[in-house]
Amino acid sequence: MTQMRVSEAAVLLGVSTDTVRRAVEAGRLSAGRDAAGRTVVEAVDVARMAQAHGAHAEGTATSSQRNQLRGIVTRVVSDAVMSQVDVQAGPFRLVSLISTEAVEELGLGPGSVVVASVKSTNVTLGLAP
Repeated sequence: MTQMRVSEAAVLLGVSTDTVRRAVEAGRLSAGRDAAGRTVVEAVDVARMAQAHGAHAEGTATSSQRNQLRGIVTRVVSDAVMSQVDVQAGPFRLVSLISTEAVEELGLGPGSVVVASVKSTNVTLGLAP
């Protein structure tokens, strides 16, 4: 089975390494040691935990859009018509181009907590290094 370090699992789950360690102690994640003696967790368990977390978040959704990422606005660059809104969602940086009118109506600025809803007809995947 594929294993990953606690720090990698934490990044993928969007939680702290302490949270991952507590999940190991509680038996929610299977753990072992790698050749260097570091604690590693089973990737399939991390996937299940991520899926369960996602299902919990979906239960509170007010939209049919399923690809949603919660994040914080880090920058807004506006002109008269359009604005570029940069969002940090966990380890991911998202850039959205929306109308300046929408930015003003939503009161968006650095520090605003947002949910980015993504709809795409073409998603490309590659293996992580």
